[in-house]
Amino acid sequence: MNAVSNPNPRGAARALRVEQKAADLASLQLALVDQPPPTPAAGMAVVQVGAAAVNPSDVKATLGLMPKAVWPRTPGRDFAGTVIAGPSAWIGREVYGSGGDVGITRDGSHARYLLLPEAALRERPRNISMDEAGAVGVPFVTAYEGFRRSGMPQAGQVVLVLGANGKVGQAAVQLAAQGGAKVIAVQRRPGPFEGFACAPVDVIDASQDDVAARVLELTGGRGADVVYNTVGSAYFEAANKAMAKGATQIFIATHDRAVPFDIFAFYRGMHTYVGIDSLAMDCVASTAQLDAMREGFERGTLKPFAVARSFGLDEALQAYRQVLSGSTDRVVLRP
Repeated sequence: MNAVSNPNPRGAARALRVEQKAADLASLQLALVDQPPPTPAAGMAVVQVGAAAVNPSDVKATLGLMPKAVWPRTPGRDFAGTVIAGPSAWIGREVYGSGGDVGITRDGSHARYLLLPEAALRERPRNISMDEAGAVGVPFVTAYEGFRRSGMPQAGQVVLVLGANGKVGQAAVQLAAQGGAKVIAVQRRPGPFEGFACAPVDVIDASQDDVAARVLELTGGRGADVVYNTVGSAYFEAANKAMAKGATQIFIATHDRAVPFDIFAFYRGMHTYVGIDSLAMDCVASTAQLDAMREGFERGTLKPFAVARSFGLDEALQAYRQVLSGSTDRVVLRP
């Protein structure tokens, strides 16, 4: 793996740059370039980044696997930091956010400075750290948007989360539990649910159990009102069999594009399918979604992910490699 270029002995402001797509992670070139503080135009602000998560989509985008990514650019979708220039009312305030455009179609957060529209500024919740705030974005925004489109979870509903050990899955479990729904989490390992939830969560081990049969057993034969399928094709058949009449299934990813689809069962079940693409939500829309979850973070019914490790920009390739290896640990860069 290529080392990050341009060591920084004196602590000058720098940014990661990707000049062109790489065939694989081993051939990825991440340049470190000097970054003078931007001068914001009217309606814009400069954030000095304190922490920025490394998401799988950040790494895939550097490999040319995410649509609409431009070259060259600075990667990084999630951020937390301090406003240092722009509208006077925001100067010195700590903010956090995310965006499907940030680090994809515009320069992102894996840098000392991030230029944003004023409309994308939201204050960091009081009781979470800078590292935690920089790492909640993509998973929680994706989970929230799925529920926003399908109807927010509420008491009396059953929400089934497939792939609950992943970060979007964990965020979906938290949101469903906060809403008062009965939550069933599916993971491919034995044991209790790994993440936080403010209410009890039933767990199905997909490596041993028939998922659909177990869901029906746990719901008295009714099935789930909302199925959050974070994996896609691998759970498609089981998810369909586990859906109650009038249920909705949410999709955010898949391994196989083509799946067997029983149209009769679909319309007889009065089912709805909802597709979520977090890249379609820019920094203004994404950060507004985060702000809608502020109350949950501040009262403790939602919790940020534990950050396993922080990296400097000169260690970015190590962080990228860890994320793309399939690690579920949440890591951040501290520019």
